[in-house]
Amino acid sequence: MSINTSVHTNKNTLELPPVIFGTSGLGNLYEAVPFETKLEIIRQSVIHAPGIPMFDTAGKYGAGLALEVLGKCLKLLNVPATGVIISNKLGWYQTALKTAEPTFEKGIWRDMKHDAVQKISYKGILECFEQGNELLGDYASQMASIHDPDEYLAAATDAKDDAKRYNDMLEAYEALKELKAKGKVVSIGVGAKNWRSIERISRDIKLDWVMIANSLSVKSHPIALLDFVKELDKNGTVIINSAVFNGGFLVGRDYYNYVLVDAATAEGKALYKWRADFFDLCATFAVQPAEACFNFGFNIAGVSSVALSTTHPEKVKINIDMATKQMPAGFWDAMVYSGLLDNIDIFKPKNNERN
Repeated sequence: MSINTSVHTNKNTLELPPVIFGTSGLGNLYEAVPFETKLEIIRQSVIHAPGIPMFDTAGKYGAGLALEVLGKCLKLLNVPATGVIISNKLGWYQTALKTAEPTFEKGIWRDMKHDAVQKISYKGILECFEQGNELLGDYASQMASIHDPDEYLAAATDAKDDAKRYNDMLEAYEALKELKAKGKVVSIGVGAKNWRSIERISRDIKLDWVMIANSLSVKSHPIALLDFVKELDKNGTVIINSAVFNGGFLVGRDYYNYVLVDAATAEGKALYKWRADFFDLCATFAVQPAEACFNFGFNIAGVSSVALSTTHPEKVKINIDMATKQMPAGFWDAMVYSGLLDNIDIFKPKNNERN
C-alpha cells in the first residue's frame, strides 16, 4: 500500500491541516452511534476539508472499532488511499470480549464487541501497528505514535517498576523509528493527557510531533505547560492540541476529562460554576462556547492544529470553519476581567479578535 507523500517532514516539521478529525465517536465513546451517522460524518469531513482530510484514530477507540469503521467508510466513499491522512496512536491491541464490558476505561464505551489490552514494548507496538492497518482494510496509517504513555507510567508500583516501564517505552519508540526508517510511516510522535509524560519522553526521543490532550484548554493551561510548548516549537516539533473541550464538559457534557463530574463535591460545584459563567459571557458576545474553546486552543503560540471529534454530521463544517473564525473585539479581555482567564499574552502574534 502506498504512503501518502503529502505528509512529509522537512527539518523535523510537518505540514498538517489546522483541523484534524478525531475518531473517538466512531468507537462509540459515551454513546452507540449508528453506522449511517458515522458514514455521514466521514463524508462531511472529506467534502469540507480544505485540503486532504486527516483523521486521528487509535486502537483504544472502541477497542479497534474506530479503525474498522473509518476504513469501511472511506472505502464506501471511494476515497483513494492517497487521498487521506491517517494518524494511528498505538499501544492498545484488540482482543476478544470475555466480560460484560471492556476491561479498560469502564463505563464510557458503548455497545462493544471486543476488548483491548495495552502493549507498550518493541514487539507490542509492531503488533499494534500491523493490526491497526488490518482493521483499516484498504488503508494504512502514515503517522504513528505511542498512545497513553502517561497511564502506562502512572501504573508503576515503585521506582524500579517505573524504570522498567520507561525502558519499555523507549523500546517501543525503537520500533516506531524502524517503521519510519523503512518508510512504513512518515512521522512519529506521542499522544497523552498528562503532558509531563510527553516532556519526559521528548528528552530522550526526537519527536516529529506531539498531541497534548485535555491539558491545554481555555479552562486549564498551566504556565509550565505553556513554557514546554514554547520549547517544543523552538525545537521544530509540531504541536497538536486535542480535547480542547476537556472531554466535552466545556460545551455541555457531564464528563470533565472523561470523568463524570459530581456536582455535590466542592470541585464539581466549582467546575459547573465556571462553565455557567463561561456560557453567560459567551452569550453576551454572541459566541458559541465551542468557538471560544477552539479559538483559545488554536491560537496559543506554537500550536499548529486542533483535533476535534463530533458525533453530529452537521457540526463537521462548523468545526472546520472555526479555524478561521475570529472572536468579537473585547471578548478575551472580558474573560480576563471576569476571572475566567488569567491572561491572553500566550496567543500567537496575530489578531484573533474582530473589530
